[in-house]
Amino acid sequence: MSDPKELDALVEAIAARVRERMQQETVPPLPGVRGTWNDQSSLKRWTQNVVSRVGSDGTVGKESEGLARMIDHTMLKPDATRADIERVCREAVEYGFASVCINTTWLPLAVQMLRGSRTMAICVVGFPLGAAVTTAKAAETREAIRLGAEEIDMVVNIGALKSGDHDLVLNDIRAVVKAAQGRPVKVILETKMLSREEKIAACALSKAAGAAFVKTSTGFGGGGATAEDIALMRQVVGPDLGVKASGGVRSAEDAASMIKAGATRLGASASIAIVTGGQGKGAY
Repeated sequence: MSDPKELDALVEAIAARVRERMQQETVPPLPGVRGTWNDQSSLKRWTQNVVSRVGSDGTVGKESEGLARMIDHTMLKPDATRADIERVCREAVEYGFASVCINTTWLPLAVQMLRGSRTMAICVVGFPLGAAVTTAKAAETREAIRLGAEEIDMVVNIGALKSGDHDLVLNDIRAVVKAAQGRPVKVILETKMLSREEKIAACALSKAAGAAFVKTSTGFGGGGATAEDIALMRQVVGPDLGVKASGGVRSAEDAASMIKAGATRLGASASIAIVTGGQGKGAY
């Protein structure tokens, strides 16, 4: 869609539709339990199951694997060292996390350390501001894929989104999706900086551009994931896209709240605390 007016009209139509159905739509059941996301008893049982899966010695039982496989174990601090990356890779393999999410400079090391495991090496693009030109984001994506990244977490062009330049935002995401060569792309919205209408627009544009996920936060822009934002994002993208809760997810209870709201992936640096029933600091 190349006509900006048509694109704006589409986003506005989606926003109106979402507002109408927010209190009506039923959503998929919690993983591993019966009942809908809106079923409080299901959430309670799910949380109790998570806690019961933790051994008395603090280790994680086999039944916790489902939760671990929803977590992107994250190390994105600007001062992260080689030792930090090696540590998170070892932890991810030990606990069975879905991935290690890192900056592109560390991809060769992570790919080497994770080889032969079920844990993916994934990376961020245009991080953390999202303000790079589209050609730079696409080039970084292509290089990340060459280095072995299996998923890409890109930051949306926040300024363009807030300016109402939907055409630029759409093309920016679409270029990264194309450069990813079939690997899943997650679009980081930085929800703390957006109005409700802007969140809706970002989700609609991400879906239209072919992204695989929408994601709440970088962890560097203030705030973090909230159940309210996850529910809104799920309502907009429907069942076809993943929704990743990232920022401030530090415990099994936090994880349960996000999953109840509709999250299918969690981004966390407190991943071990989440699967062992502890409370992590969650520093990215």
